[in-house]
Amino acid sequence: MSDRPHDPWREGAGGKDESEAGLSGQGMSEQGMSGQGAADASEREVDWQARERTAQLEMMDRWVQGVVTEQRRSRRWKLFFRFLFALLFIASIATSVTLFTLGSQPAALPGEQHLGVVRVKGVIEADGEANAERIIKGLRAAWESPVSVAVVLDINSPGGSPVQSQRVYDELMRLRERGDKPVIAVIEDLGASGAYYMAAGAGEIIAAPSSLVGSIGVISSSFGLKGPMEKLDIERRVFTAGDNKAFLDPFSEISPDQRAFWQSVLATTHQQFIAAVKAGRGERLKDDPELFSGLIWTGEQARGLGLVDRTGTLEELAAELTPEAELHDYTPRQDPFERFTRRFAGVMVSAMGLETTVSPVSYRLPW
Repeated sequence: MSDRPHDPWREGAGGKDESEAGLSGQGMSEQGMSGQGAADASEREVDWQARERTAQLEMMDRWVQGVVTEQRRSRRWKLFFRFLFALLFIASIATSVTLFTLGSQPAALPGEQHLGVVRVKGVIEADGEANAERIIKGLRAAWESPVSVAVVLDINSPGGSPVQSQRVYDELMRLRERGDKPVIAVIEDLGASGAYYMAAGAGEIIAAPSSLVGSIGVISSSFGLKGPMEKLDIERRVFTAGDNKAFLDPFSEISPDQRAFWQSVLATTHQQFIAAVKAGRGERLKDDPELFSGLIWTGEQARGLGLVDRTGTLEELAAELTPEAELHDYTPRQDPFERFTRRFAGVMVSAMGLETTVSPVSYRLPW
C-alpha cells in the first residue's frame, strides 16, 4: 500500500494518462506491423525481379545456344556443298580427259582401210550437237586420213538451221571437187529439209527403202496471242526503234505488209535451197512439179524422183568398199560438261525471255 493520500482527482488524471499511454502503444504496434508488411512487400518485389532477371538470362542463353547451333548446322551444309562441288568439278575434268584420250585414239589401226564416217544426229543448230563446226571438222579429218577409202555423212535428222546446213553443203561440194576419194551421204530413218540440204552436197546419196527423204522447203512458225491478252486485260510493253522491229512478236498484231515481207524472205530462202539441190544433184533430178513443194517421200520414192541414187545401208556400203567392212567414226566427241552447260544456259536464256542465236527461219519438219 502507498503512504500517499488518496486523491480521486489525481487518480482520474492518472487513469487518463494510462489510457492515453495504452492507446499510444497500440498505435505504435500497428505502425510496426505496417512497416513490417511494407518490408515484406519490398522483399517480395526484389525476389520477383530477381526471378524475372534469371528467366530472362535463361531465355537469352537458350537463344544464344540456338543461334550457335544454327550456325554450326549452316557451316556443315556449306562444307558439304563445297565438297560436292569440288567432287563434281574433279569428276568433270576426269571425264573430259578420258573422252579426249578416247577421242584421240583411232578406231582402226594404220593400214586397215575403213569408211570415214561423220554422224549428223538430231536438229541442226549452232548450239546443238549437229552444228556445222563439229561436222566440218570431222569431214576434214576423215578426208585427210590416209586409210579412209571414202568420206561418209551418216544422217538421221529432221533438218534445222539454214546457215549450218549450207556450211556443211559447201564443205561437201569442196571435197567433191578435189576428187581424191568418194564423198557419200547415207540417210537412215530421216533425212529431211536441212539434213537433205547437206546430203545434196555429196557425190552419192544412199537411203533405206523406208527412210523419209525430202521436205525441200522453208518454215517459220509462231503464234498470235493478242485476242486472249485483250480478254485478260494484259498490256504488252515493247520498246523499239524502227516501225517493223517487233513485227515477229507473237503478242502483237502483224500487218498485211509485214506478212508479205516475211513471206518474201521465206521465198528467197526457199529458192536458195532449190538452187543448192539442183547444183548438187544436177540432171539426176526428175522434172516433177511437187519436187520442191515441201513434200516428203520414202527412200524408194525418192530414188524414183532422183533425190536418192540407190537404196541401201551404211553396213552394206562398208562391206562394198572395204575388205573387212570397217567403219571409223570421225565425229568429234563433245565434252559432257560443256554440253550440259550449253543446254542449261540455253534454258535459262529462254526462261528470262532474252534473245537467242536460233534463227526464226528453219529447214526442218514442223514436228
